[in-house]
Parts: sequence; structure tokens; C-alpha cells
Amino acid sequence: MSLAGFSSPWWFLLLIAVAAVAAAYVLSQRQRRRRVMRFANLELLEKVAPKAQGWIRHVPAVLIVLSLLFLTVSLAGPTAEQKVPRNRATVVLVIDVSLSMEATDVAPTRLKAAQDAAKQFAQNMTPGVNLGLISFAGTATVLVNPTTDRAGVSKAIDNLKLAQSTATGEGIYAAMQSIQSFSAVVGGADGPPPARIVLMSDGKQTVPEDLYAPRGAYTAAQAAKQAQMPISSISFGTEHGSVDIEGKQQDVRVDDESLREIARLSGGEFYKAASADELKRVYADLGEQIGYELKNADASKPWVVLGTIILMAGAATALVFGQRLP
Repeated sequence: MSLAGFSSPWWFLLLIAVAAVAAAYVLSQRQRRRRVMRFANLELLEKVAPKAQGWIRHVPAVLIVLSLLFLTVSLAGPTAEQKVPRNRATVVLVIDVSLSMEATDVAPTRLKAAQDAAKQFAQNMTPGVNLGLISFAGTATVLVNPTTDRAGVSKAIDNLKLAQSTATGEGIYAAMQSIQSFSAVVGGADGPPPARIVLMSDGKQTVPEDLYAPRGAYTAAQAAKQAQMPISSISFGTEHGSVDIEGKQQDVRVDDESLREIARLSGGEFYKAASADELKRVYADLGEQIGYELKNADASKPWVVLGTIILMAGAATALVFGQRLP
């Protein structure tokens, strides 16, 4: 057991006292036995003395010493890595609303499935996280600036409307601007809160066509990495999607490659979701990652509880077997 896991390890010095109590008990038992053997009439003692309890008479003392060990550990302040809700963080959802989201390869449509999953994500996000929403097609629109008001985000998700083209880079830049504006207001002495962009799209960027253009998705992803805003990209849809645009069926297969590269360039993670259930699972995983963090927290309570229970058991057995407290 490493002492690095305790906030006040000097309390372990009490173990010397606990060891002294245990040693004193052992010595007292030996001296008691010698006194009995020295002064007692063994023949008479054997007839009148109650039957010896044997090892069971030591149970109360063992339990009390054990309880002192547990209570000493609790005083030393054991800590453990625990998952705790974040009390400050900024997340911006960036959702593709291009016409390809009308495809029905994901029932009832990609957009409706995305809305349901995004609303669930927003409602389950921990209270300390500020959540914003941006939609993008040919341009990007900031629908909700980062806020802890989940009802406003859910309402905006319900009102998403489809439009032409896919300007993924614009969506990322809009998210960065929203985060920077919010962080400038709430930064404080601790600096800006950690930020994450969650990008959900089903197709390749069309405006501009060059992903490395100044306003392209790859350029935006590189800028997000420099700004320490990793992008969790979600590729949503299947290889068999199609939509009717002006009377013509057009193939709108999902583009995993570019979304994977956006995540890599930004220092984030890529997720693949080919169904509504998969999308909900992805959002659930992201909620766990974003909404919670691992911290060393106090873990002394179990030691206190065990120590107290064992101490009470020691006192109870002393009364039962010896008719007195030790």
C-alpha cells in the first residue's frame, strides 16, 4: 500500500500504539497464566472452576485491535480515484443540417434520429457543463451560446431546419468563436474552462471543395487543436443513403474518411454511427467523457464504517463471553 494514496500519512504513527496494546494483551495473558499456575490448587481448581473457553475468549481483544487498525487507516485519509461531475467545462454541439440529412437509411430520417439523440445527450449532460448548439449547411448558425439551460438547447434542436450545401469548416470556426467569446466572460482566475467541440455530420464538405482551404474543415481542425478545443467527430449514416433533390435521386453515402481526419487533426476522437441506437450510444459515451472527470477523492468512510462495526462486535462478544467489557 503506497503512502502516496493518503492525505495525512503521519496518522500511521498510531499503529505503534495499536501494536503496544496488542503486545500488552499478550503479555497480560501470559502473566495471568503464570499466576494461576503458581498459586492455585490445581486439583481443587479443576473441580470448581468453570470450563475454560479456550481461544474464543481472545475474540473480543482481536476484534478491538482490528478495529483500531481500520480506524487508524481512516485517520490517515485514504484517497481513491473516483468519477466526479465536472463543475466547469464548455461543449458546443455542431450538427449538419444539409439536405442529405433527409435520407431515410436511418429511420425515420437521419435528421430526426440525430435530433432525438442530441436532445438525450443535452438532457443527460452534467449540470456544471455549459452546452451550446450550432447548425451548419452552406453557412453556420449559432443557435444557442454555451449555457447550462438544457431546455433552450433541446428546443433549438427540435427546430433544426434543412438547407443546401455542407460547409463543415464554417461550423467548426463558429464553434471556436462561440467558445472563445464565452470563455472570455467566465474565465476568471482559473483561466478558461476546458472546451470540446462535438461535430456530427453525414457527408463530405462541399463549400469550399478543398478541405485545406482557408475556411475548409481540415484547416479549421488544425486551428481547433492550436486553441486546445479537440473535436469529437461523429460520422452518422450508412453507405446506402439517397435523397430526392429537385426530382432526382442523389447518392448521399456517409463520408467517414474526412470526419476521421478532422478528429485526428484536432486531437480529438472519431466515432462511427450507422443507426439511431448507435448514435445514442456514441452520445452516451461522450457524455461520460465530457461530463465527468477522475479525481483523487476522500475514501475514508468505508474504513470508518468497518472500524466502528468491528469495534461494536468486539464489545458485544466481550459481554457475551466474559460478561464484561475488556
